[in-house]
Amino acid sequence: MHFSKTYAQLLLSLPPELRDNAIQYRQLKKLINQIVNELDSLGLSPALLHELFEPDAGQAEGKGKGKAKEIDPEAPELPGDGEDASGAHHNLPRVVYEFNEDSNKIEPRLRFWVDLPEPGEVLSSRVTEVTEDEEENSPERELGEDADEEGVFEVGSLQRSLLWSLQHRASSPLEGKGSTGFPMAPSSLGNKQEVVIPLVSDTEFFQLLSTALEAVSAHMTIVHTHFSDTLRELSRTIGDSARPASATSRGVKPHSGVSSNAGIIRLPNATLAKSDLYSWREIFQLYVEAEVFESVGEATRGERTIEESEKRLQQFAERVTTRGLQRKWKLKQSRDALETFLQLNMFILNIKKFSHANSEATRKILKKHTKRTALPLPLASSSLTSSSSSPHFTLLSGLVSTSLPRVLVQAVGETLLPVIPHLDDYACLICTSIAFKPIRLNCGHLFCVRCLVKMQKRGKGNCPMCRAPSVLVANRSNVDWALLNFMQDWFPVEAKEKLKANEKEAAEEELRELGLDPNQTCVIM
Repeated sequence: MHFSKTYAQLLLSLPPELRDNAIQYRQLKKLINQIVNELDSLGLSPALLHELFEPDAGQAEGKGKGKAKEIDPEAPELPGDGEDASGAHHNLPRVVYEFNEDSNKIEPRLRFWVDLPEPGEVLSSRVTEVTEDEEENSPERELGEDADEEGVFEVGSLQRSLLWSLQHRASSPLEGKGSTGFPMAPSSLGNKQEVVIPLVSDTEFFQLLSTALEAVSAHMTIVHTHFSDTLRELSRTIGDSARPASATSRGVKPHSGVSSNAGIIRLPNATLAKSDLYSWREIFQLYVEAEVFESVGEATRGERTIEESEKRLQQFAERVTTRGLQRKWKLKQSRDALETFLQLNMFILNIKKFSHANSEATRKILKKHTKRTALPLPLASSSLTSSSSSPHFTLLSGLVSTSLPRVLVQAVGETLLPVIPHLDDYACLICTSIAFKPIRLNCGHLFCVRCLVKMQKRGKGNCPMCRAPSVLVANRSNVDWALLNFMQDWFPVEAKEKLKANEKEAAEEELRELGLDPNQTCVIM
């Protein structure tokens, strides 16, 4: 299937506000046909233009990108000047395809340098010799005579002379092998005439393309702003519905080193009757594990394809439904927030499709422009990309813009997901469960009290993370009371389970120290 049909089908699957701001691919294709017709009317077929631009490409490859297009055609070149170590002569290009730097709009044009020999002038040995009859009957000779008489060149006759000169020189079999075929500087040949041909259809093509890219950029800015506002509102809604234990239960009280004893802390049964904290935590956990838009794995790190993202988003929605999380909501605002969250992810997917389609359409239409017209894209010139004040920079920046879908995905990770504290961020580095009761060593690393007691009993005085001698000197003053209160507030179930597990393990150790097997049942004699 042709790209134009695929592009049209993809746009039909997008919302109308995105579809209306897409690049008009078919209209640009029609303009390319007009460009070809305009060049044919000037006698500049793609084959001829390709032959004229070929020396530029060869010279640019040998001496750096854009060098052939930066040579000043009006500067005289003296014998011996511009020669490198190999003795090669830096000749001037016969034709240059460029943008008008003096215009505020994108105006492509062709610039030629044509040698117009004076009557009776002896041409250089590098120019193909012609007979007197051919010279008298040639349009080049007639144009030179008209120029002497009137001093003004008509556009039509000038273009005919230009094309005759280029075609005759390109087809001449007697031209020396050492010559590149470029016109010499005015000091080498008699009368040199510069001809500039504006390309009307090409101007219309780039104007339409640049206008479309600017419109896309402006619309994406509005989309980004609206998405950020919606995301912040959603984060506030989820924050109100996923309240901690202290906001729903009166039994949760803060502890401190002054009023509390870390050894006898007890946690109340937090009901969380008016909070969807654990439902949202499970949903966000499923979302992070799904890796819908980006992979964080070592082997597959990076942005996912559109097909893979769509598949993973569907799987995430199915897992939420399978686990019955939608039926566990205690608050109506949580149901609405989940729907908004899924809609935002669908919106990111549509933006991803839209950006990919526009990028492919721009790349393919420029490639088709170069292939059909044989006009090399001037955007590769370093003179255009070196200054952001150039009027062509807008078009170039539209081709290499930042990926908006990735920015939106990062906004979700930075604004929305941190609303619900994640258990892995507060896990003990040794037992990997919640670090309750939290002990912060002098080196700054955090462990649960049971793992720290085990290390002290085994005489291991160095921190497992940084090897600092801070384990044996730790005591009750190393309890992180602020983090302890945070854990019992946001992880009431996990903290209570960890506290029971610590007490059970401590009791079993005491029995073993007394010579009793904690797993053996009691026997009545």
